[in-house]
Amino acid sequence: MRWASPARLALGQPVCYHDCVQVPPWLSRDRLAVVAALVAPLALTLILVPFRTSFPNTDAALALVLVVVAVAMNGYRLAGYLAALSAAVWFDFFLTRPYEEFSITRREDVETTVLLLVIGVVVTELAVWARREHAAASRRAGYLDGINAAAQAVAAGDSPSRLIEQVSGRLTELLSLRTCTFQYGRAGLGGPARLRNDGRVVAEHRTWDTAEALPGDTDIELLVENGGVLQGRFLMRASPDARPTLERRLVAIALADQVGAALTGSHPAGL
Repeated sequence: MRWASPARLALGQPVCYHDCVQVPPWLSRDRLAVVAALVAPLALTLILVPFRTSFPNTDAALALVLVVVAVAMNGYRLAGYLAALSAAVWFDFFLTRPYEEFSITRREDVETTVLLLVIGVVVTELAVWARREHAAASRRAGYLDGINAAAQAVAAGDSPSRLIEQVSGRLTELLSLRTCTFQYGRAGLGGPARLRNDGRVVAEHRTWDTAEALPGDTDIELLVENGGVLQGRFLMRASPDARPTLERRLVAIALADQVGAALTGSHPAGL
């Protein structure tokens, strides 16, 4: 399934139908990559079989490398490995003497087969890393869009109550919360743990580091301030085993700051 950007969901912006369109599981990119990994090298070697005595094996191997690279660039590790293995197996079976046997007699063919595997593994790992970095960059861009959208809502004078509602929903998603409510002019009431500006959660007798799961058996408050003046707090309860990253926690804090800016002058701190 394709989802709308985090910023648009966070701040209640319209979502296009195409942003939420269902993609059949059997048509997912990774599944198609696995099918291509199994089929494409075999198909290419079958195409080359009639000409295998008229060109060097290294030329056929280069063609197979292109197929492996094309599959591996998807960034799905299983598909990349399967493509490399499939290419090596069918290269051995169809394009090296003795033909149609899983046996290699020439040293050059052995080296070429090993290179097919090595290149496939290396390209796959590079593609997996690139895919992970791209996902992280997209995620960060969504976070920044959400913060910018909140800032624009503040600058435009949008209703603070509407902004609070939208940010509450965003906090629920970012921090994997069961509940999230806003209370005006309160801090420390009931002795909850507190999400601090460095991302740690601190209670009277314990501190949860950013690498730990959020406490699920106690309330957590996220103070909403502006210029050092308390405006209120988000009182939250985390889902079991909620482990938001430091990045997500810092985004939550930034969103709370935007709410603080919106509330400045709108609600006296004592309300």
